[in-house]
Amino acid sequence: MAEAGAGFVEQLKCCVACSWSSLWALWFFGMLFLVYILRAPLKINDNLTTVSMFLNTLTPKFYVALTGTSSLISGLILIFEWWYFRKYGTSFIEQVSVSHLRPLLGGVDNSPNNSNTSNGDSDSNRQSVSECKVWRNPLNLFRGAEYNRYTWVTGREPLTYYDMNLSAQDHQTFFTCDTDHLRPADAIMQKAWRERNPQARISAAHEALELNECATAYILLAEEEATTIVEAEKLFKQALKAGEGCYRRSQQLQHHGTQYEAQHRRDTNVLVYIKRRLAMCARKLGRTREAVKMMRDLMKEFPLLSMFNIHENLLEALLELQAYADVQAVLAKYDDISLPKSATICYTAALLKARAVSDKFSPEAASRRGLSTAEMNAVEAIHRAVEFNPHVPKYLLEMKSLILPPEHILKRGDSEAIAYAFFHLQHWKRVEGALNLLHSFRMIPYPLEKGHLFYPYPICTETADRELLPSFHEVSVYPKKELPFFILFTAGLCSFTAMLALLTHQFPELMGVFAKAFLSTLFAPLNFVMEKVESILPSSLWHQLTRI
Repeated sequence: MAEAGAGFVEQLKCCVACSWSSLWALWFFGMLFLVYILRAPLKINDNLTTVSMFLNTLTPKFYVALTGTSSLISGLILIFEWWYFRKYGTSFIEQVSVSHLRPLLGGVDNSPNNSNTSNGDSDSNRQSVSECKVWRNPLNLFRGAEYNRYTWVTGREPLTYYDMNLSAQDHQTFFTCDTDHLRPADAIMQKAWRERNPQARISAAHEALELNECATAYILLAEEEATTIVEAEKLFKQALKAGEGCYRRSQQLQHHGTQYEAQHRRDTNVLVYIKRRLAMCARKLGRTREAVKMMRDLMKEFPLLSMFNIHENLLEALLELQAYADVQAVLAKYDDISLPKSATICYTAALLKARAVSDKFSPEAASRRGLSTAEMNAVEAIHRAVEFNPHVPKYLLEMKSLILPPEHILKRGDSEAIAYAFFHLQHWKRVEGALNLLHSFRMIPYPLEKGHLFYPYPICTETADRELLPSFHEVSVYPKKELPFFILFTAGLCSFTAMLALLTHQFPELMGVFAKAFLSTLFAPLNFVMEKVESILPSSLWHQLTRI
């Protein structure tokens, strides 16, 4: 709380520092304008005769030109500030104020060298971050049994063309090889995976099954033709039988040449995919313990195939069983600095730490007595999770509506947040007080100017998420760049002075009436106080004070 208060004071000082010159300019031009309006009836003392003569010689064109010039200058400043903000993401005036005017106001940074070094490291890290990579969603739904049913009910398409095109590329990578043309059924399926029309793909799969027991044909029918999870599970079991036979045959021939090795790699991918989807079917049908066993066996049998991210499926199933010790054991293996992170890893770790303190945590009590070790660990874990993906809290706190997750996600993006919250919201609700603890820290870290535990937040996530998510969903953008105070102030000053010049030129007498009425109303309380003071104090006292 103290740090937040100090930060607010520093921001206030910065805003004051960056706008003081414009306030003085506005006051100066305003006073000249009012003098022009009221110069005729003003009673000026003898010692101000020279000033009075100078002001009376000024023509209305001078005042119009003065206000027009001030409006032009304000417009030029506004254009420059807007260009600088669009290019560098910060206000030029505020940046200069922080560097030169803040020390004069007492806001001196204790470690400027360290700050400059951190900014330099942040810039270098930002340059080293490659373009946003799209990943296969480990918990992706079934097209026929889930996505298509959503379309039938709502009339909306939950998947974008870009997302489905990426899936087609994945299928061609995992389920085809160079020797497919030697087997008629595989040759048909090789063309089927490239087909855009769903009905044409399904027809090709049936054609392939007429020639041979083709595992990939069963996969396509289970994914796209089956309308329920039960039907999909039956087709995947048939695919498993065919896939295991192909896997055993290619395993014996894999060392006979590069073509056999490529075929064995393809058969391995097919077998792993089938077993993983069977485990997901068991999970969806309520057989969670069976699903956990299938996932554990699959990870032991193929430990090197990490591209499917089966451990994320396992974490979700273990959370459903409330086997938190087993969840911690899986996190200890995969939440490593050398392994890629995900929202599932970071937020599951935060959930486990929050579970230890959330039922008794109170922000008011913590501010009075300070944070305990367990509470500090929970807060740090939430900081880490929110820094990795700041979109997730909005969905977990139900501040934003969920949609069906896409088949591909962008790590640290809105698509990953949707995919995580869609399956894990129930687990956060099950832990008493966890969402309240998350709600206390929903705004951290903001704004994310540099990375602390991870690379700086990439700027390409918004574009990629708009390609992955359907058009009816409002994409979450982070961090939102708000217009600096000086740009808004300059825009207001420019508009005000331009309007003042135009009205004065067109309606000089009417503007004079408005100005006199405004000043009389503004100074009425001051005149009332002065009259009371004069009636109380003797006139000789005022005479003595004027001689001091």
